[in-house]
Amino acid sequence: MTRHPISRAARLLHVLVFVLAGALAGCGGSDSKKPPVGTPEPDKFLYERGSDNLDRKRWFTAREYFRQIVDSYPQSPYRPNAKLGIADTYLGEKSAESIVLAINEYREFLSFYPTHKRAYYAQYKLGMAHFSQMHSADRDQTETKDAIAELSKYMSLYGKDDALGDTPEEAKERSDTTAAAKQHLREAKDRYSASEYGTGYFYYKTRWYPGAVDRFLSILKSDPEYSNRDAVYFYLAQCYVKVGKPAEAIPRLDQLIKEFQKSEYLEEARKQLETLKAEQTKKTEGKLYEP
Repeated sequence: MTRHPISRAARLLHVLVFVLAGALAGCGGSDSKKPPVGTPEPDKFLYERGSDNLDRKRWFTAREYFRQIVDSYPQSPYRPNAKLGIADTYLGEKSAESIVLAINEYREFLSFYPTHKRAYYAQYKLGMAHFSQMHSADRDQTETKDAIAELSKYMSLYGKDDALGDTPEEAKERSDTTAAAKQHLREAKDRYSASEYGTGYFYYKTRWYPGAVDRFLSILKSDPEYSNRDAVYFYLAQCYVKVGKPAEAIPRLDQLIKEFQKSEYLEEARKQLETLKAEQTKKTEGKLYEP
């Protein structure tokens, strides 16, 4: 009997099939994750197993447990948190596709359970899902704007002390979440304002001063707490000087000096402010002595 040698490709295929089968067996399938027969509180059993796997970052396994509660126990008190758990597993995977699924789950939770005591958590995570996809300041800022919108909504709805939870533990969790939301909102706003500043600075360097002035003023109006507004003040003042409006440059340099104890623009701003004020005084005195 003639034996035909097995090709390398065929051997590799056999190995891949074996590994895949082993992996699937390791996952155990959905049947192995069902509550044992006779379990008094099967929904609690599933929720505890799902939470444990979520803590261990076993996203797929945790999702299987949570999904059983959502699909099979519509009246369970664990169902809302299981819904959040599913969203958290998608967010934890951190892929572009999974984050889209997470956003959908958080939005569904807020639609189904708008008054639930953990609605604040869903709103925060919704904002953070967009936050996690923000690009650098020189790229598209769609996700940044979405993060700002959702985190601003969080601060509006849940950012006040009178909305804290009933127990000390719930109150602390809500307080910590609010502090994190506030910090990330500032970061998102800074990212968007940095993008706007980059455009304004480009206009300044290319000597299109009216365009630069419009962009810088827009930043100060929309985001007066922008962390790097010292640069905005400085280059806005330079634009006014370039177009022959030194009187409008002076208050911007004043703002820079008053609001920032440390800035790379401070030394130059002080010198320029002194020069501009001296020139303005000289002009004013000259007008007083005109015949």
